[in-house]
Amino acid sequence: MFAVIKTGGKQYRVAKDDKIVVEKLVGESGAMVEFNDVLMIGESGKAPTVGTPMVDKAAVFAEVLEQSRADKIVVFKKKRRKNYRRTRGHRQDQTVLRILDVSPTGTKPKAPAKAKTAKKDDSGDKKAAPKKAAEEKEAPKKEAAPKAEAKKAEAKKPAAKKPAATKPAAKKAAPKKTEAKKPAAKKKAPAKGKGKE
Repeated sequence: MFAVIKTGGKQYRVAKDDKIVVEKLVGESGAMVEFNDVLMIGESGKAPTVGTPMVDKAAVFAEVLEQSRADKIVVFKKKRRKNYRRTRGHRQDQTVLRILDVSPTGTKPKAPAKAKTAKKDDSGDKKAAPKKAAEEKEAPKKEAAPKAEAKKAEAKKPAAKKPAATKPAAKKAAPKKTEAKKPAAKKKAPAKGKGKE
């Protein structure tokens, strides 16, 4: 079964288990979203039901997978001969959805509840894992304690004193250069036709 839904000023053809990217919707990942703006609904082999403008009681249910941002676009404005140029970047907010069910009667699916219980079971395992990891970390710390004390004792020994560094001698001033006299400028040749008569 498929449906055509309207969200964010756009229309999307969706079916169960489709992943779509839409304009940003409110909701955290794992939340269920309901679309009541169903323009058309149909099954394979049957004539689709087209709404006027919406199909009555029909709904599409989706799960929010993530909130993300689209690729960056560059907005460049220019007015010729006016030395006006502006460059801006923009990334549009978007939501990634997985379609859970297309319902012609508007009944909610029971699938998200199963997903939530599975997440709770996983979270219990995650809590147990950090406890085990913390116990494993404590054992090496106890063994490392005597080594650390030995290192501290070695570090407390006074270091040998270094002799004070002597400053290098001051540089001598460079001898002044005598300016070489420039040769006198050559006289220009007289213009043609105005020579000696």
